[in-house]
Amino acid sequence: MAARTIPSRLSGPGAVRPGGSGRSHTSPAPASRGFSFIAARLASRGTRLTTTLLRYTVSNDTPYLKGRVLDVNSTSVLVVGGGLAGLSAAMFLAWRKVPTVLVERHPGSSPHPRAIGFTPRTLELFRAVGLGSRIPQAPPDFRLRRARVESLAGKWFEESSWTPEDPQASPIEYSPCSGAALAQDRLEPILRDKAIALGADIRLETELIRFEQDADGVTVWLRERNGREYTMRAAYVIAADGHRSPIREALGIGRQGRGTMRVVRSVLFRAPLEKYLEAGVSQFQIEQPGLSAFLTTYGDGRWVLMFSDDEERDEPTLRTLVSKAIGRSDLEIELITTGRWELSALIADRFSAGRVFLAGDAAHTLPPNRGGYGANTGIDDAHNLAWKLSAVLSGASTPQLLDTYDAERRPIAWLRHQQIFVRTDYKAEAAGTAADAKIIDDAAMEFGQLYRSAAVLGTSDDLPPAQRPDQWAGQPGTRAPHLWISKGGERLSTLDLLQRSWVLLAEDERWAPAATLAARQLGLPLESLRIGADVRPSDPEALHKAFGLGAGGASLIRPDGYVAWRSSELPADPLRALTDALGQVSFAARRS
Repeated sequence: MAARTIPSRLSGPGAVRPGGSGRSHTSPAPASRGFSFIAARLASRGTRLTTTLLRYTVSNDTPYLKGRVLDVNSTSVLVVGGGLAGLSAAMFLAWRKVPTVLVERHPGSSPHPRAIGFTPRTLELFRAVGLGSRIPQAPPDFRLRRARVESLAGKWFEESSWTPEDPQASPIEYSPCSGAALAQDRLEPILRDKAIALGADIRLETELIRFEQDADGVTVWLRERNGREYTMRAAYVIAADGHRSPIREALGIGRQGRGTMRVVRSVLFRAPLEKYLEAGVSQFQIEQPGLSAFLTTYGDGRWVLMFSDDEERDEPTLRTLVSKAIGRSDLEIELITTGRWELSALIADRFSAGRVFLAGDAAHTLPPNRGGYGANTGIDDAHNLAWKLSAVLSGASTPQLLDTYDAERRPIAWLRHQQIFVRTDYKAEAAGTAADAKIIDDAAMEFGQLYRSAAVLGTSDDLPPAQRPDQWAGQPGTRAPHLWISKGGERLSTLDLLQRSWVLLAEDERWAPAATLAARQLGLPLESLRIGADVRPSDPEALHKAFGLGAGGASLIRPDGYVAWRSSELPADPLRALTDALGQVSFAARRS
């Protein structure tokens, strides 16, 4: 097999990229560092995955190692990449007390904000770790609106919708959160600070230059900007290293999807344009002779103008085009930075290989869109993976639980890929990738996506990939629904009861001793909450309906807030039913 090396930098041209987590810079990959790539081989035996992966050799005469003593560090999880997915992973892991190190080769956030707009589901996840008050939320009725215009000050032609309005949809409150219109470079420091406060070790200006994994862990070679190099040993690695992902490439993981559509140039600028946002539209497709571009705001005085070509423009030309897009030449304009990035849609063929997991743009690159399917999808990846790694590292669950990460998250990435190209914004560029797919409701995509994996019991084949929460009824594989309840005199969302451990929600008192014994037998943290006693719903009938529970039923909810198993009524032997179900979906290490 041909020898391969892991590039220490992203190769090929590129620059900051709005809407994605990769930071690309023109920088060649090193030709050779004196180590070789030997076969990556995966063998699946039943549900167990045995690996002989990415084994490297370092020759004794490697020039850059001569005369150096390498420090050795160790951690449970190493996160590579300090963008939104990586920082979220570090934060969620640290919140669960998992020793975590994050390395990021840049000194901080990119000067180009890239993503803006974080969904209610993302805010739910941040709320759970204590960030609810740190992130300003959008009004509950906020909708991202786009118009085709000649210019901001010129003629406005028409407005286009992301999802057609459903006249039958009822005004239901699906979440205690409403999303946030916050630029990525404003959110990243909040996540970074929270991760550090929770105990994560964040190492900026540090890059991974090489790694090797075996049956017991992963050894990585790291280099600081000052040239110091050292090794680290980690039980697992999360590759959140962007859409070009050297780790994914070294693992030999391919990608499928619509592919690269084009290279896009952009200019970030500041200008006093608040009056043009008064109509509630914040995205503008500029169409006039000599200029076809996309203009949007980051909501803080900064705007970005994107060109659908790969033409390099000097500063006077950029100023002229910005003025044309605005439709005025009398305003003071501050050019901040420029960007060059690929507009693409690609999904990795698998989201893990041995002890290495892909997250964010490394796993799925999706073009900027009004559904928030880019950065938010990566944050949800991190959340899904964090509780599973925590369970395995604590010894409560066997490593087979980690196989459900790919089983659950990759279909979601494909569903979002499909939904981007079936909608108006990208339909003309679908190139057959959306086929005969139908548009799925926004609330269904945000709150009602279905997980199918061995960590869920009872997902029949006839269930749709997503529905609105009011169309579900607490089926396993769905996000536990939001309703208002009272606990200890405090008004809370049902979601506030979740995400710390396994939770059993039931009304019949006979479930409580069953939960205690099942948790003891399996060695798992399981909190039993009795409806009407521990928690008092504002509308008991609505809660039973939303969770699909009869008077004797129970819902078993995972540490990520998804329903893992449900018994609609009281079974003949609650202890046996619960123990069997919990043992299966948790991959309990003490399961007999």
